[in-house]
Amino acid sequence: MEELNQEHESHRMGMHTEQLAGRTQQVFFESEAAENLASPDSFDVDFNKRTEIDVADMDPMAVNLKIRELMGQGYGTIVVRNPGAKHSLGVGILNRLQLYFEGSLGYFGCGLIDGPNVRISGRVGWSFAENMLSGTVIIEKNAGSTFGAAIRGGDLVCKGDVGARTGIDMKGGTIIVGGRTGAFSGFMMQRGRMVVLGDAGTNLGDSMYDGTIYVGGKIAGLGVDAVEGEMTDLDAQWLKRKLAIYGLEAPRGAENMTKIVSGKQLWNYDNLEPTEKKLVL
Repeated sequence: MEELNQEHESHRMGMHTEQLAGRTQQVFFESEAAENLASPDSFDVDFNKRTEIDVADMDPMAVNLKIRELMGQGYGTIVVRNPGAKHSLGVGILNRLQLYFEGSLGYFGCGLIDGPNVRISGRVGWSFAENMLSGTVIIEKNAGSTFGAAIRGGDLVCKGDVGARTGIDMKGGTIIVGGRTGAFSGFMMQRGRMVVLGDAGTNLGDSMYDGTIYVGGKIAGLGVDAVEGEMTDLDAQWLKRKLAIYGLEAPRGAENMTKIVSGKQLWNYDNLEPTEKKLVL
């Protein structure tokens, strides 16, 4: 395989740079290996094959089993009516799927997913889309705390406000918040991009190792080792393209958003002497 062009603009944005010494996460796609990208338990579904289910009188386990049963029958578009803010709905879906929830979800919704495109017309509770691997998820209203915890890939979008600790331990992918986010968002962030179009709470990006946070509103305060970075034309172009996909735009223009990155003072934290640790903190 030919080597990547190291002069491409995307390299200047850090999109191909692996910072961890001795390891790499650069993955080169090979068309002949495409069959290995699907879960061995995944179903062959048709997006044009659509069905609806009313889950008002079903418990969460029964709902999830029903969704899996319908995928097994080849349904690629499933509409779930009256979810009633039940907890743990839509979890563990390792499949291509168009999944629509007409209503609100409770705690731990859509966790451990890999591939589906999900849309929720209402609100979601704590720890929504935890450990998401790929796909797209769009929430039309608000979300609770620990939104997108440990997300690894895909696009996770909340068009309203979210609670505290958004993207805690984030390892990849993109989180977009149309409104405000609470305290400690981006805590221990390792990779990926977080976009907050409104205000951000205190301790933003606390102890972040890598990754980028963009904020369109006011920042109540930065956390340990989080610093303001330089907004470039490449940043603004990426933001405009990504936000346009979901019908969003920065309130004061993408070029006027604040960029937060790691100061990289804690990268070798365990090797510091106790007196040096006090200086860092």
